[in-house]
Amino acid sequence: MKHFKIKVIVLFIIFGFGFSKSQNVVKSSEAIQLALEHNYGILIANNNVESAANNKNILNSGYLPTITGIAGGNIDRQDAEGQLANGDTRVAEGAETRRYNASINLNYTLFDGLGRYYNYKRLKEEYNLSELQARETIENTIVQLLTVYYNVARQSENLRSFEETINISRDRLTRSQYQFDYGQNTKLDVLNAEVDINNDSISVINSRQNLINLKRDLNLVTGNKITNTFEIDTTVNFLIQLDKENLLQKLYANNVTLIQNEKNIAINEFTLKANKSGYLPTVGLTGTYGWNESNNNSPLAFVLQNTSTNVAAGVNLTWNLFDGGGTITRVKNARINLENQKLQKEQLKIEIERNFNNAWDDYKNKLRIYEVQEDNIKTAKNNFDRTEEKFKLGQVTSIEFRQAQLNLLNAILNRNQAKYDAKLAEVIVLQISGELLNTEL
Repeated sequence: MKHFKIKVIVLFIIFGFGFSKSQNVVKSSEAIQLALEHNYGILIANNNVESAANNKNILNSGYLPTITGIAGGNIDRQDAEGQLANGDTRVAEGAETRRYNASINLNYTLFDGLGRYYNYKRLKEEYNLSELQARETIENTIVQLLTVYYNVARQSENLRSFEETINISRDRLTRSQYQFDYGQNTKLDVLNAEVDINNDSISVINSRQNLINLKRDLNLVTGNKITNTFEIDTTVNFLIQLDKENLLQKLYANNVTLIQNEKNIAINEFTLKANKSGYLPTVGLTGTYGWNESNNNSPLAFVLQNTSTNVAAGVNLTWNLFDGGGTITRVKNARINLENQKLQKEQLKIEIERNFNNAWDDYKNKLRIYEVQEDNIKTAKNNFDRTEEKFKLGQVTSIEFRQAQLNLLNAILNRNQAKYDAKLAEVIVLQISGELLNTEL
């Protein structure tokens, strides 16, 4: 367990210790740290590692002897009549006999066909497998957390955009009202501006509620350890130095699913060897130390008290020459399970390589989409600025102005979506390649 805890501590270092100076802004590294410490799925996985560590202990290996203590006592009362050799008759009424015994017994298996040897090795591999399962839980939890985190960040930026849009709509309504008061436009322009403000208000209300819900989701992943009022760091840095071929090579050595399969192969190999031990004899050592005492107050008894101790030791050999075919069946099935694990490994390699290639292409495509959306914002912003100038001069209608406003808003929303989609695609690439816990995001 110490080895596993060291890994988690290293992970803390990778993602960064300590919270930001501004307590109201939660960075992704801080959210990850909270999840590692408080997420219930990770805590359960760590407990499973602890349990596996107990199982691989020498106390569960079968290498230690068993020692049992036995003690007992009984009282016997009886009426008896006996005739002596000289013809006299003696009667014993309520004669009481007390007997006491105690013993310590030792049993130790000297040889069991190497069954416990391979079982012990299997338990060690099961412990290693539990560590990998805990690592998989950590990776999945981090991906889940970052998905929610970036959704919160995206919704935060969207809300700011909606608020900016409604401010522009309010300015437009004020301008339209002034123009109507001075007879420069019709009441229709004022009503259109009011309708657009109402629509923008609905967008703001929905966006705020979505943000509240997403923050609750984020808090759930972190074990409800974030304060109720907090903001999200919307800064995103892409790992432009990622190399596909390098990551593909690391995939075969670091992908947690592939490594778990290798551990399952090792476990099945030891299980097969342990089952083969049923073909060999078992040699055991036994030892006993016993004490017995008997008290008899009957006048017919020749000995009133008797005490004895004994020490015994022995070696026994047990050879199950035929167990009805049970051992043969277990060995055959263990071979089949081992073969299935090897076949599954080959299948997993193909599937994971395909998943990596798909994830890589998806990542690159989303990066390009993000770049295009950034350019699109520049165009939409330029178009809006020009339209706004002309609108103030009365050279474009309110409908044309509104369309330019919506085009800019949609461009910003699409850019926000593309930015965080690309970052999450990057996270998936790192997870599949096995580098998620080795990379500072």
